[in-house]
Amino acid sequence: MPTNTADWRNAPDTDPHEAVEALRAALDRAGIVLPSLGADFANPDLKLVELGRVRADVAVCLAQALQSGDRE
Repeated sequence: MPTNTADWRNAPDTDPHEAVEALRAALDRAGIVLPSLGADFANPDLKLVELGRVRADVAVCLAQALQSGDRE
């Protein structure tokens, strides 16, 4: 499994389940939960990750975490 962001971007064969777990762990460290986060099974060949719907306050927390790094 790639270890940093650049590695993930350059890995077109990245397993979506591994990507989901990596994202879930990073979001957890930032205190953010995306309940609908999961691999998208509709087109497995596309290897998509479903981020799902979130409340507006969760979206703001996510934006802040991305802007400043982990909140904790």
